[in-house]
Amino acid sequence: MNPEYTPTIGLEIHAELNTDTKMFCSCINNPHDSEPNKHICPVCTAQPGSLPVVNKQAVENVLLVGKALGSKLASFTEFDRKNYFYPDIPKAYQISQYKFPLVSGGSLNSISLNRIHLEEDTARSQHDQTDGSVVDFNRAGVPLMELVTEPEMHDAKTAGNFARELQLLLRTLGVSHANMERGEMRVEANISVSKTGKMAETYVEVKNINSFKAVEGAIEYEIRRQIE
Repeated sequence: MNPEYTPTIGLEIHAELNTDTKMFCSCINNPHDSEPNKHICPVCTAQPGSLPVVNKQAVENVLLVGKALGSKLASFTEFDRKNYFYPDIPKAYQISQYKFPLVSGGSLNSISLNRIHLEEDTARSQHDQTDGSVVDFNRAGVPLMELVTEPEMHDAKTAGNFARELQLLLRTLGVSHANMERGEMRVEANISVSKTGKMAETYVEVKNINSFKAVEGAIEYEIRRQIE
């Protein structure tokens, strides 16, 4: 590592939760079913007039993770709209949490946590150069936990080890299978590089990384690129 520069890294990690049904409806939570659009209803496809109902099991899973990490569990929480258009978001917004997350603080591998909140996963887009793009809504509305760290890591190996330890914790608690190759756990790395002792002038987020090796490789590449 170049001693003239200090990398700073924070992670946002999404994990699909093990529940019987989706986050806001009674559809079966089975995003990997080989038959597309089998587990859908008016709620998870955002039909007019449909109303979401919170999945109690998903809430309990997130609180269990927070308790295991020594976090503060909320006495009050609420959901918000995260507005953006994307083809696999049928409502054109995602039901997520912002101001009042379920879990705050805590730590893992000596890295401080900012928050853990609950939201819904998107549908799955599949792209083919011949046939165009299609969308499978079996994953739309699957409960999705998001853990956000504080920006306290300074090298790729520390970040990779944090993600590995979180996967182990989620599996031990039984709240998520967290198989990265199936998209059940996805890592987003926020990377900045600054002259040592000065504020960072660059900031990049690398999204939806699906292996530990790729997490470390992306961070190492981005550190080199920003220094250059």
